[in-house]
Amino acid sequence: MSKIDHHLFSAHENAFEREPCPQCGAELVIRQGKHGLFLGCSAYPACDYIRSLTPSGRDIEKVLEGSACPDCGQPLAIKKGRYGLFVGCTQYPACQHIESLQESDDTQILCPECGKGHLVSRTSRYGKQFYSCDGYPHCKYVVNDKPIPMPCPECGWGIMVEKKVRGNLRWICPQKKCGHQSEQV
Repeated sequence: MSKIDHHLFSAHENAFEREPCPQCGAELVIRQGKHGLFLGCSAYPACDYIRSLTPSGRDIEKVLEGSACPDCGQPLAIKKGRYGLFVGCTQYPACQHIESLQESDDTQILCPECGKGHLVSRTSRYGKQFYSCDGYPHCKYVVNDKPIPMPCPECGWGIMVEKKVRGNLRWICPQKKCGHQSEQV
């Protein structure tokens, strides 16, 4: 095997100007962490200074004029996160208010568990659609299949779910103890 030319692989080290640590004066170096690259003090662990390589506020796409955060009153902004675009407070991390950019599909079906909220369509981080109570976190009721506003004829549970079984659409009771199935009407 031939020898590796280490000068070729040191280009990223020369990409930024060397600067001293503001806390102790040692040199700052590029480090890899679980959230990506960052600048850290070479005197670590004696000095724990770190700084992000990306400028702060980079995740803000657009500040929404005329909209105020319901928690702190500051303006809201469209931000880019690891799961796509969302609306969040500009005072993050002091205020952690977030909202979905897409309107959730309200089914107008009353939650059978709490009786107060409605079931709304949501998307998981893996892209799968599910239905949950809009009273979350107080009510944690979730179903994976489309809810039907019809009580179960056997156990009386407030909804049935529509599920495809062996190529046929069936209405199934979501209660594990019941399991009632009927052909779609």
